[in-house]
Amino acid sequence: MKMLAKFREVLETYQHLFAILLSLFLIGTSGWIMMGRALRANASVWDWLHVYLGLLAGVFSVTMLVTNVVRGQWRQYFPYLVGDFTQLSNDVCGLKRGKLPLAGGRGLFSVIEGICMLLFVAVAATGLMWFLTQGSSEALNWRSYHHSAAHGFIVFMVIHALFALSHLLDFIRR
Repeated sequence: MKMLAKFREVLETYQHLFAILLSLFLIGTSGWIMMGRALRANASVWDWLHVYLGLLAGVFSVTMLVTNVVRGQWRQYFPYLVGDFTQLSNDVCGLKRGKLPLAGGRGLFSVIEGICMLLFVAVAATGLMWFLTQGSSEALNWRSYHHSAAHGFIVFMVIHALFALSHLLDFIRR
């Protein structure tokens, strides 16, 4: 029981770092893979790494989403689900005036993080379906969905990173 609690603590502490490193590797090497309807018989090491590290990243996507939304924190990342647009609209209006949104709370930063987590899970789910339907006519559809989800995830990761950097710069200036 103590080992499980220790494992959970380590996972929660480092899952963001693991997710970032895996995502950067998978995105960075995705141009080197050659997969269509199925893994080729003579698949390269990049193909195999993409598939199995992608499956590992999928586990992190789910655990990250779960650990970030339990204990009522889902309201922070998805405040619009309960009709709370106050901090989000304040952040957007402030951004129009050149004011950086606050990190945390139920504002723009948190909503971007929530969307990014959902896209991460979508990339994992579509990649898993692509893997499970290998060789079938559906595989190419799942490949297309996987690419679309990955592109959305990349966009939101860049936005998330830019917001984090801008917040860090604002913190340093103070």
